[in-house]
Amino acid sequence: MKLFKRQALALAALMLTGAFTACSEDEPGTVAADDATQEAALQAVTRQYLTATVHPTYAQLADSTAQLFDALHAMKLKLQNDPMSLTDNDVEQACQIFIQARANYETSEAFLFGAATDFGIDPHIDTWPLDLQGLAVALNNSTQIQEMDAYEAGHEGDPDYYTGDTYAGNKLGPELLGFHGIEFIIFRNGAPRTAASLRGTDRYEGTSLEGRYSVTGLNELIFATAVAGDLRNKCWQMEVAWNENAPADHRAKVADDMEWPCSVAGTGLSYGQNFLAAGQPGSTYASVRKAVEAILDAGCASIADEVGNTKMGKPFTGEDKNYIESPYSERSLYDFYDNIMSIENSYMGGRPELRDKSLSLHAYLGRYNAELDTKVVQAIDHAKQCIEACPKPFVRYYNAPQVETAIAACNDLEAALSEACQWILKN
Repeated sequence: MKLFKRQALALAALMLTGAFTACSEDEPGTVAADDATQEAALQAVTRQYLTATVHPTYAQLADSTAQLFDALHAMKLKLQNDPMSLTDNDVEQACQIFIQARANYETSEAFLFGAATDFGIDPHIDTWPLDLQGLAVALNNSTQIQEMDAYEAGHEGDPDYYTGDTYAGNKLGPELLGFHGIEFIIFRNGAPRTAASLRGTDRYEGTSLEGRYSVTGLNELIFATAVAGDLRNKCWQMEVAWNENAPADHRAKVADDMEWPCSVAGTGLSYGQNFLAAGQPGSTYASVRKAVEAILDAGCASIADEVGNTKMGKPFTGEDKNYIESPYSERSLYDFYDNIMSIENSYMGGRPELRDKSLSLHAYLGRYNAELDTKVVQAIDHAKQCIEACPKPFVRYYNAPQVETAIAACNDLEAALSEACQWILKN
């Protein structure tokens, strides 16, 4: 790092210290606010938000979805070339990778604004409920299965030359793509499927399609591999779009091979660069406070509302009893909890392993409006506790009284976040 950069960072640190420690004579224990120190503090907060929350979450998501593709591709090859070599352990390992990838995605949902929304990625990879009948039809379509099991000529079986991912992404609808199509293939009734079941024929026992459709396990794994490849590609797109320093092979795949957009429209900036340039020419954010508004309102408050009123609310109220996320792995409540963790990470200064509370919105608001900060922190903790108190699995107990309590807690969290957002915008 050049000397002038070190000096600039040192100056910013001094300004930030002043912003977080100076006390008002009129209000002992609070911070005397002035615009320069507030701007410096908020800029430090947004940088920490990127480096300790957004970038590492998308990096872990990118890696775990790549691992999921590799695991499913290897299982597909085993089933094609030597069916008895496929073991229960293979399936269980794929399920564990899926669970980790799923957690990484759910902890990113407090920052779905940006690339995930602008490029239509979220509905592409995380639409539910799964179109189970559409899946059965696709799995019995020999032409589609052949396309989803395709490679570049002369490289059959090599995952680096696999092309089924592109076909799946272009030809299948969002009700079949993403996490939930894969989930149905490798999980049933909250547990990993057996290798024996994948070596045989799936007759959709226990579903509304029982007795109407049957499909081979090989076709299921071909489908899951293609969809996992597309899922990986889309998660790489989000990673690359936010972080201009993402791995070169990820950028080459999505920007060069797929020719997908990976920057903020009309700017040439990554979403991270655009965020850090808030208030400067070229950024789509008119001020650093508007960037904070995106964190708190478009990001955190939005997902709090979705967890409470959509993910839990639709099944609980009876508006749509089939609108249940992750029903086959029976991990709905883990998804909801991880969504609240995405809010916590955004507000408290990063993922737990990278967290620095001194550079967080929690620290900023705690020094300028301690009462409101306490309200937000308590609302986050309460929402987590209420979700944990719901009986598992949600797919069976979605109308339990504890769910109503959790919905109310999420609504309280949304209100607290919105109040915090408005206070920061105005002060």
